[in-house]
Amino acid sequence: MNKPVVVSEETLTEPVVVADVTPAAAKAAGPAYIVLAGISFSHFLNDTMQSLIASVYPILKDTYALDFAQIGMITLAFQFTASLLQPVVGHYTDKKAQPYSLAIGMASTFFGLLLLSAAHQYLVILVAAALVGLGSAVFHPESARIARLASGGRYGFAQSVFQLGGSFGTSMGPVLAALIVVPFGQGSIAWFSSIAFLAILVLWRIGRWYAPQIKAKKTATVQAHPDAPSSRRVAVALLVLVALLFSKQLYVSSLSSYYIFYLIDRFGVSTQAAQIYLFIFLAANAVGAFVGGPLGDRFGRKIVIWISILGALPFTLALPYAGLVASAVLSVAIGLIISSTTSSIIVFAQELVPHRFGMISGVFFGVAFGIGGLGAAVLGALADHTSIEFVYQVCAWLPAIGLLAVFLPKLPRHAR
Repeated sequence: MNKPVVVSEETLTEPVVVADVTPAAAKAAGPAYIVLAGISFSHFLNDTMQSLIASVYPILKDTYALDFAQIGMITLAFQFTASLLQPVVGHYTDKKAQPYSLAIGMASTFFGLLLLSAAHQYLVILVAAALVGLGSAVFHPESARIARLASGGRYGFAQSVFQLGGSFGTSMGPVLAALIVVPFGQGSIAWFSSIAFLAILVLWRIGRWYAPQIKAKKTATVQAHPDAPSSRRVAVALLVLVALLFSKQLYVSSLSSYYIFYLIDRFGVSTQAAQIYLFIFLAANAVGAFVGGPLGDRFGRKIVIWISILGALPFTLALPYAGLVASAVLSVAIGLIISSTTSSIIVFAQELVPHRFGMISGVFFGVAFGIGGLGAAVLGALADHTSIEFVYQVCAWLPAIGLLAVFLPKLPRHAR
């Protein structure tokens, strides 16, 4: 995987193909650890800033007298731009790679945070959230390609390292909100623009590593494996993977957006204490995201997908009826199990369509964001008409969709 991926001038409009190396060559070369660490760290910074939006919902709700449906619309504004644009960005960069697009896209997040810190109208809050989502749309497809390019053939491991940064960044949002934003108010969000500036510097340096990989000569066409599934089975498998990601991401979104309110309403804990409980869940989510990829490399991605989604079902069913301490314990189990499927789903999809890494990564990251945003809006409206507890009783059944994994094809041994 760390052979150069190169494109000549006459083929700049052709798909940018990341040609897999042989297992022996991959083992000999190994992953480009510095690049993986850099892209994972950038993912950490990116998702730390994104998670601030959900973490400051209680402040925005109290300050501007918002209802749950309006809170859901903020999530939708943020995630809809990411969902809509990620496949477009991925499709474009498949044809013509843009090594410095990551740094440029991060500038959108930079300005979005500054705007959010100064926003005093609901519409301005929506625009600021959309700008942060735009930065995410540019970041994810191309960074996922870079992670695969630097994997040395260990695709699940590389994707897990990449996901670890994002998941850990997401978990940091509630802690930073509790320590900084809650005591110092909405204006303190501007301080986090310095994180965006740091991310711009790191991504610019990664772009300098990436640029030579795509400039020297024409890339070879990927040949289909004789045992690869048919195009019809590939299409069915992609739909199944989207459905599985739906079940995982919508459940995680329900906790990310409303778990704080659930704990406050049911157990009477403070906002800061509820944010710490949310951090515990999101930290477990980060650990699970890291473990899942290497397990997929070793035992097969289909097995990991089966266990990850269905394995969380008993715990999600128990959560709405648990006490405060038991809820924290169950949230850790849910985070560890359900998040371990993300890397396997993304790599499985990439291996189904090996000539469209950027577009596939964009579609799946975009679907994840889009489902989360749309689901947050729907769940917010449902909570307004019923209760937060009822929302979690309904969401508890989402992992049962994991039964659809039975329709996933068996991939050739080199791409499990």
